Amino acid sequence: MIRTASLASLLALLPAAAAAQEPSDTQMAAKSAEAERAAMAEEMRVGPIVGQPAPAVTVTGPEGSVSFTDLAGEKGTAIAFFRSADWCPYCKKQLIDLKAAAAPLAEEGWTLIGVSYDSPETLADFKAAKDLPYGLYSDAGSAAIDAFNLRNPDVPAGSRYDGIPHPAIVFIAADGTVKAVMREEGYKDRPAVESVLALAAAL
Repeated sequence: MIRTASLASLLALLPAAAAAQEPSDTQMAAKSAEAERAAMAEEMRVGPIVGQPAPAVTVTGPEGSVSFTDLAGEKGTAIAFFRSADWCPYCKKQLIDLKAAAAPLAEEGWTLIGVSYDSPETLADFKAAKDLPYGLYSDAGSAAIDAFNLRNPDVPAGSRYDGIPHPAIVFIAADGTVKAVMREEGYKDRPAVESVLALAAAL
């Protein structure tokens, strides 16, 4: 049999229901800690967010100012952000090592490029001297490096190294979506060519 509750009985239940819905101190503390961890993780995150649209930026090459989607192959663009082709020996080695990756990446539909805060002239000289089969692009002023959340904040402002990125390889699909980000913890270590090619083939 269905019973109809009186208004008085319903009102009597309200304080208990409200108490049941109100989160406990323990739940509130857990939620606060979780939010704090999420904020710290976001603050420590380096590089763009995979699955999100890549920042709309331009860099400078022999053809002038171009976007990363302008340079994309059938699948997209593989961008090696590096510190400097002028003074960084680890970057120079990486750029030379990546010579072996350019053709296989192209076969997979990816255009390989390198990006640093170096001047176009510095990059052109290095590319010619090392006979690199892929393009190097200048981000003088580090606008693209900043947009991709890669700037190294530990470098003193105004110093020779101000504006360098944390080294990373970012895959951007032809539609402008960030597909993957590869980076090592230390600036001396860079992703192996074999790992770059394996990832590109899987994307």
